[in-house]
Amino acid sequence: MKNILLIILVLFSFAKLNSQTIKVGAKHFNEGYILSEILSQLLERNGYEVERKFNLGGTLICYEALINGDIDLYPEYTGTISEAILKMKDKVDYNQLKKALNKDELDISGEYGFNNTYAFAVKNKTAESLSLNNISDLKKHPELKIGLSYEFLEREDGWKNLSKVYGLNQKPFGLEHGLAYKALDDGQIMLTDVYSTDGEIPRYDLKILNDDKNFFPKYSAVTFYKTDISDSIKSILNSLTGNITEEEMQKMNSKVLFENRSFAEVAEEFIKNKKLYTGIDEQNIPKNESIISEILPKLLQHLKLTFIALLISILIAVPSGIFIYMHPSFSKPVLYLTGLLQTIPSIALLAFMIPLFGIGFLPAVIALFLYGLLPILRNTAIALFSVDPLLKEVAEGMGLTRSQKLFHIELPLSMPTILAGIRTAAVINIGTATLAAFIGAGGLGEFIVTGLALNNTGLILMGAVPAALLAIVTEILFEILEKYVTPKYLKRNKSIADH
Repeated sequence: MKNILLIILVLFSFAKLNSQTIKVGAKHFNEGYILSEILSQLLERNGYEVERKFNLGGTLICYEALINGDIDLYPEYTGTISEAILKMKDKVDYNQLKKALNKDELDISGEYGFNNTYAFAVKNKTAESLSLNNISDLKKHPELKIGLSYEFLEREDGWKNLSKVYGLNQKPFGLEHGLAYKALDDGQIMLTDVYSTDGEIPRYDLKILNDDKNFFPKYSAVTFYKTDISDSIKSILNSLTGNITEEEMQKMNSKVLFENRSFAEVAEEFIKNKKLYTGIDEQNIPKNESIISEILPKLLQHLKLTFIALLISILIAVPSGIFIYMHPSFSKPVLYLTGLLQTIPSIALLAFMIPLFGIGFLPAVIALFLYGLLPILRNTAIALFSVDPLLKEVAEGMGLTRSQKLFHIELPLSMPTILAGIRTAAVINIGTATLAAFIGAGGLGEFIVTGLALNNTGLILMGAVPAALLAIVTEILFEILEKYVTPKYLKRNKSIADH
């Protein structure tokens, strides 16, 4: 009997170990999604629960998420780790990089087998007409219109240092990586930065310029994680070592971009073809869903984000507006401070939240709450200050106390203007919440972010249209609410004024 209990206990412990939830991250570009989906499915087929945290913006957002424990692992590239994350001045090999990471309790898996280097691409006809073969040749053509991804413009291994090494004087402008190929094809730009395994390269008939001064380091794909991850998980991750060639990666990218295949389908096909796991459980593979079933959970998440943030804004901004009305000396500094928050670009504010609160729901709600403060606070204060002084004198003459005057006269008269501020904050939050997808908070922005990465207008519209409709419905609901809370005598006066 004791032996049976011991066996049950061991089996239970093993099952509990494998039921551990692993949070897999992904940067918001096509290849990042595919590789993260492959890792997720491999873990799921080995009994682990996986929480997918895709669309995490650029390199530093993913890195901060890993350091803060918001994700457990994500696909990365050796050159990116050494240059953009560790800021290493010298080119290092795999073992040197691994040793440097271990000092910070970080680690990487074996190399997947392909080098997805940064490169410059031009149309083949442009290369022929301008005799462009090497990056050095660009020096002869300062007139070239160059559009580069935002991250590449700022990275240590990007334009800033590359232009110095090659002596280039062009003034590139920034654009989203997924949109660059279309801009190149339409002639809006003549050159852009690409990843060498991008599926768009053969599709758009592009020529890759030779890095003749060997500026770029080697960008071998690996899985990036902390050293404290379990050996069993490391073993699963290392099953990808040497298993993906550049040609295979480019084909997988193309299937998603041009064959309308999902990341999950492409990942499943890869795992089957490589026989990385023979006992594949089909139930683990995410199935194609209807548009409604895809949109609904993200719409509900979007509503949750905006509603909670708006509620907190109301609970803080309305009392604060009352406070500065009753203590006018505080009005200027308080309104100035909240106005200053409004001037911070929304994507920057979300990024500022990451070191403090990590990624996901909480930092998104805090950022949205801060954005909702100004219109509510300002409208509350202005409405109270604008109440007819004669009515205030009459209220005092009637013997009403300060609080009675506030709650029975001033606030009811101010309610339409206060509601207008809340309505403005709600609409602002609905729009801004689409950017919360960049820090893994979900919502309708996930469609937009993924659509931008894939240059997929349909996906962008799946996020943008419901968000716009949500804003319209919000406006209508607030109009109805305003009719119910506006005092009857104000409605009567408005009706007289209209005639």
